Amino acid sequence: MATIKSYTDLEQSKKLAEILPLESADMVFISYTNLKTNTVEYDYPSVNIDGIEELDIPCWSLAALIEILPNIIVIDGFRWGLSIRKSSISYLGSMTWDGQLTISVKGDNLVDACYEMIIKLNEQNLLVK
Repeated sequence: MATIKSYTDLEQSKKLAEILPLESADMVFISYTNLKTNTVEYDYPSVNIDGIEELDIPCWSLAALIEILPNIIVIDGFRWGLSIRKSSISYLGSMTWDGQLTISVKGDNLVDACYEMIIKLNEQNLLVK
């Protein structure tokens, strides 16, 4: 059975911390210094986000990621609606002769798909922060 991913990994969290309000995170990777190697390392994320230290990395659960995604985006005056599937996220636009206009991403799981959609919406200035 595949492992279920319920929160962003460390690299995704670092990227999201650059573009999202930090208060939208509901978890945190706590930093610690490995005394053997004298390097900063991170444990699994904690849900206690009070008192985040400078080197700690905010982390987003699946619920927090879904909350960030807007239900509706507007492109050229037309409304596009959010559609969520097990491993993909789409915004469905108007119908054309060639089919329905969509913005969609896929991932190995829903956390990865949410992450990819947030990145895509941010790049297209469609993410409300």
